[in-house]
Amino acid sequence: MAKTKGRGVLKAVDGVIAITVNINGRDQALKVVSGEYLLDTLRREGYKGVKKGCDNGDCGTCTVLLDGRPVLACMMFAAQAHGRRVLTIEGLGTPDRPHPIQQAFVESGAVQCGFCIPGMVLATKALLDENPDPDEPAARRALDGNLCRCTGYVKQIEAVLLAAKRIKASPGGK
Repeated sequence: MAKTKGRGVLKAVDGVIAITVNINGRDQALKVVSGEYLLDTLRREGYKGVKKGCDNGDCGTCTVLLDGRPVLACMMFAAQAHGRRVLTIEGLGTPDRPHPIQQAFVESGAVQCGFCIPGMVLATKALLDENPDPDEPAARRALDGNLCRCTGYVKQIEAVLLAAKRIKASPGGK
């Protein structure tokens, strides 16, 4: 039995726990194995934008937003997401209608192989939701922990600042 901080008590039956998680705006009833990581659950459920990189919290490719805050899905048990909101890259924009952050990453040339980009985009979203007008050091701090093996991070920082400018100038600001 595990308490989930005001979200009820979870019970494992034969090692399986029934949880409800709001993923990308949709409540989903899931069955997870005790000790299963959120990363593995999300990928099993078809959210392939959540990348499996280092599997030990060092690279940031598995970053998702949990109740609006960036977390490493490879370091969190799936049961800890019970009763909470998870946003993956699939819930941010579409190929036909990319989110302004995604568009800024493409236009800035920040996307190389693309493996690290979902985590960086979600880290950027969390930053801009909290601070709509970040400076360069704030952008660097927001992306800290998201490793990119293709670039020197210059284009990613430019993308964060461009996205902030565009979102700030748009009606509704998000």
